[in-house]
Amino acid sequence: MELNSQQVESIVRKILGEMGGTSASAGGPLPKTAKVAMLTAAKHIEVKEFPIPTLEDDDILVKVEGCGVCGTDVHEWKGDPFGLIPVVLGHEGTGEVIALGKNAKFDTAGNPLKVGDKIVTSVISCGECQICRNHPANTNLCDKQGVFGLIGHNDAQPLNGWFASHLLIRAKGATYFVVNDLDLQERMLLELACVCVHALKRANGTGLMNFNTKVLIQGLGPVGLVMIAVLRAAGINHIIAVDGTPMRLEMAKKLGAKTIVNFRELTTLDERVAKVKSVTNGIGADFAFQCTGAPAAAADIYSYIRRGGGLCEMGFFVNNGEYSVNPHFAMCNKEINLVGSWDYSADDYPTTMAFLRQAREMNIPIKELITHSFPLEELNEAMEVNVAQKGIKICYVNRD
Repeated sequence: MELNSQQVESIVRKILGEMGGTSASAGGPLPKTAKVAMLTAAKHIEVKEFPIPTLEDDDILVKVEGCGVCGTDVHEWKGDPFGLIPVVLGHEGTGEVIALGKNAKFDTAGNPLKVGDKIVTSVISCGECQICRNHPANTNLCDKQGVFGLIGHNDAQPLNGWFASHLLIRAKGATYFVVNDLDLQERMLLELACVCVHALKRANGTGLMNFNTKVLIQGLGPVGLVMIAVLRAAGINHIIAVDGTPMRLEMAKKLGAKTIVNFRELTTLDERVAKVKSVTNGIGADFAFQCTGAPAAAADIYSYIRRGGGLCEMGFFVNNGEYSVNPHFAMCNKEINLVGSWDYSADDYPTTMAFLRQAREMNIPIKELITHSFPLEELNEAMEVNVAQKGIKICYVNRD
């Protein structure tokens, strides 16, 4: 029987994986260097090249295919609020495994891991703090939680962010998942979607979410829009979307929002509340997700919610300031069920993969959120486009 070159490569890769040790990529020897887009000063990303470290037994070397640009990346680019500079950003990434240390045989879910697999990373937990020891399902609250793409530069391991040609997974407590059945766009949206899947889990804890729940989403950036898609996939049929950007409001309708509220047309809070009440039997939304990072908007959200309703606050992943409300009217008198949502835990990832498959099955056009892609050398421009809100979801795509 004659074998073609692709079949031979496949057999060699399989044998190498079964033997353990470091295996080379299907395309030939491993590269000696990798490029990274490093933030070296506020609003200044420059491409640098570093040697690829020798793989250790637990390491995974990934050729990056793409990575979403998160609002957190933009905040760090604008002013380094986390004090990480110099840093290689990018935590919504995905790519192909091209080499494995001999101990790296399974992903975090226990699925076999081999060269050629598509992979994403999740949180890095310390395993030592009180949360990790006593509440292992809540590793999103780990005192020392990390994530690839928000780790300061390290000469010994410079490939620790997804805005790069290659990522080296080397960290105690790192979590990662094989996602071969998802395409590149879906994989670049997975981390963002996981934020929303975790928020839905928090909302479900209030007991208020069901097929009859009328849900309001305030803020239609990528988080708010994906939240709409997650809710639709979960069976929520009446979604009210609040924003002031026509492109985002149109996308909200495409994703399944039934009612839109444009705050540039309804310029007072009273007008907007009246609109919401007009489609909720005169009482207000049953539940709301606050997805902006604007304190003034966060103060308004309580006015849209009915007595006995619920709120999930998920907009403030960085410190954007404070707001004031009267707790008598906003919370106590209404008996609001209030939950916060912070990032996600690794165990939210399999659920999120299932959501992406469900969105595909239901023809929810989540991939249309990706409006722009940029190569490594143009990530400053990518940030500028994001800040100017010229698109919806901006991504880095490796074109090499």
